[in-house]
Amino acid sequence: MEILKPLAVLAGWTMIMWIWMYATRIPAINKLPKSNEPGADQGWTGAMLEGLIPREVQWKAHNYNHLHEAPTVFYAVALALAMIGQGDGLNATLAWAYVALRIVHSIWQSTVNKVAVRFLLFSLSSLCLIALTLHLIIGVFH
Repeated sequence: MEILKPLAVLAGWTMIMWIWMYATRIPAINKLPKSNEPGADQGWTGAMLEGLIPREVQWKAHNYNHLHEAPTVFYAVALALAMIGQGDGLNATLAWAYVALRIVHSIWQSTVNKVAVRFLLFSLSSLCLIALTLHLIIGVFH
């Protein structure tokens, strides 16, 4: 069950990114020129904000979206490993490494956003997730 700790931390981190995203995005949206056309602000999407608000503000939203992509596989794998009694030891260590790398990735993408470093962090976290997934496959079929 140790693997549930990094799972909980990543879920909590995702909520922190949600707060950071809206704490920067709402003020940026409020600074946009107001249109007198009725319904001009209806049906907006995040993609519509690209180019309208500063890219540094959008980086937080991009990362928040990223935290709903590969980490969803992490949540499923971590829960399954916990269910089959293999959420301790190496798997817990890999899970903590995954979460640490994803948090560093979030901070990097939301502040500096140099793609080469961001890709390295993503790749390293993906290797952890691949290892966890392989351990799950072995555990389930062994």
